[in-house]
Amino acid sequence: MDRNRALNLLSLARKGGNIQLGEENVGAASRAGQARLIVVASDAADNTYGRVKTFSHAGKTTFIRVPYTKEELGHACGRAVCAMAAITDVALARAFVNALGQPEKYAELLADLDRRVERVQQRRREEKAHRNNIKHGKK
Repeated sequence: MDRNRALNLLSLARKGGNIQLGEENVGAASRAGQARLIVVASDAADNTYGRVKTFSHAGKTTFIRVPYTKEELGHACGRAVCAMAAITDVALARAFVNALGQPEKYAELLADLDRRVERVQQRRREEKAHRNNIKHGKK
């Protein structure tokens, strides 16, 4: 497992504005349907883990408990501690799970994220073709 790569992806997500940190922000992103993956620290309290399950169910998103402490997650996200975070970009979520380095453990999650990434890419291709058709007329 490349611990630095996965944590660097969280830092990149923060810099790009593709992550929500903390209970309130994660809950809001999940309820709004923006959260693609909820990440929970390994040493998060059981009550926190229960809230994440509720957020996940309400927003129909997935969550994983990662092998990082609250301090490690917080440091990667620019805070002192962080028990939960929601990644809002599906490609970054897939890259993060891949960086965890346990494909057999996360096989089902990776398959779901791969399917979501393909749908996003297909929508982008269709939008580009539509804009081209509007600009130049359909050929």
